[in-house]
Amino acid sequence: MSTPDRHDVIIAGAGMAGATFALAAAQGGLKVVLVDPQPFSLQLAPTFDGRSTAIAFSTFRMLDALGVGAALRPHACRMDRILVTDGRRPGAASRPAGSAFLRFDADEIGDRTDGEPLGYMVENRRIRAALAEAVTAGGIEVRAPAAVAKVEAGPGRTVVTLADGTSLEAPLVVGAEGRGSLVRQSAGIDTVGWGYGQSGVVATVSLGRDHGNVAHEYFLPAGPFAILPLTERRASLVWTETTRRADALKACSDAAFQSHLMRRFGDFLEDVTVVGPRFVYPLSLQLAEALTGPRAALIGDAAHAVHPVAGQGLNMGLKDAAALAEVLVEAMRLGEDIGSDTVLDRYARWRRFDNTALAAGFDGFVRLFSNDAPPVRLARGLGIAAVNRIAPLRRAFMHEAGGATGDLPRLLRGEAV
Repeated sequence: MSTPDRHDVIIAGAGMAGATFALAAAQGGLKVVLVDPQPFSLQLAPTFDGRSTAIAFSTFRMLDALGVGAALRPHACRMDRILVTDGRRPGAASRPAGSAFLRFDADEIGDRTDGEPLGYMVENRRIRAALAEAVTAGGIEVRAPAAVAKVEAGPGRTVVTLADGTSLEAPLVVGAEGRGSLVRQSAGIDTVGWGYGQSGVVATVSLGRDHGNVAHEYFLPAGPFAILPLTERRASLVWTETTRRADALKACSDAAFQSHLMRRFGDFLEDVTVVGPRFVYPLSLQLAEALTGPRAALIGDAAHAVHPVAGQGLNMGLKDAAALAEVLVEAMRLGEDIGSDTVLDRYARWRRFDNTALAAGFDGFVRLFSNDAPPVRLARGLGIAAVNRIAPLRRAFMHEAGGATGDLPRLLRGEAV
């Protein structure tokens, strides 16, 4: 039997969270290897992931610190305002009668953010491409396509066996391979969660007028509908449908899809054209009962897969990556065993409350705003009106959405690990 290849950290999953963590850990001096069943080139294809992501301004600081921000900026669209409406039809721009209305403006917190926007909208394929370029430039080892077949934690080390029989050895394995994480399962970590009976329908459209860097979100009876600004006078549309309707939209022709879109939202969207493929993603909540196990740590969707209502899923995952990298690099510099329970518990304590609180908050938000009962609508309207009128509360929401609150890892402050 051949001797296993030795590393400091084995990272299962070379997606956005895994690749970001690899960059942070490697720049801190750790020897890492990324393992992913998909070729890197496939991850960069426009048809692989049609979603776009709202990157919080603090998360963008992290990407800048890792040397990824410069490649992303030409493809990043500022979100300077977010307009939220609770109504029975779109129309936040015109404040329809009977609809609660909320406005967030980056200028309100500009004195504390150095003029940063509320966030940046970037297509996921652009993020993946920038990360892949940085991983390659950094000389980080990538095993792809290569599937993790077995994870065995033992005294002082973890052995990861790949599908081709190759073995890798390290003090720690990081699970960044999404909801079906084999690392999580091998560590004996259970999950809690549930489906929403809904799917997110995602399409990129070309707009007939400039979006002005404004994001719109409407809480309609069927679920939220978002118009998120992209570069080149485009927008990412994300609207929630029942699973059955979403499946029908996925299967219908391009002409039928365009017709349904305009029939439902045309009064507000005006002259739009769907560009590129459309995507449908089932919506559910899944939360790992622990963030760490024997010589294992979880980040990103392997730890917490949340409803996209607030666009915070990736930001949560990248904050995990920043926190874990900081903990491990500090432990390495102190001569500690980076895979020990003592070290991993520091990461778990740092991220556990934030992840659980945000996941619960998003779940409650979805349930509150997907309910069209008159008493609930009245309560929502009063709550939105209160936030709209109380400037300090509104600013607190914006700082939270920007990821600039709490005990931030150094990377999210724009500092090196």
